[in-house]
Amino acid sequence: MADILAENLSGKDVMGSDGAELGMLYNITMDLESGRLEDLIIEPDETLGETAFARDDDGRLRVPVSRVQAVKDHMIIER
Repeated sequence: MADILAENLSGKDVMGSDGAELGMLYNITMDLESGRLEDLIIEPDETLGETAFARDDDGRLRVPVSRVQAVKDHMIIER
């Protein structure tokens, strides 16, 4: 995968591999000791029902970075 600057990811739409709109990327968490990216924090789409992904205290989805399949016009997440 080509390098992508984090500033270009903020606000990017996130879709599931099944074509469902999940929401918009809010932030990305990382482990400060290792520098490894951990979770995408996604502001969920208003029409999104229940998902298998955990939610934070603000109701945002926490999706492991390992689930990212592609980053182009949208981020594609394995569901």
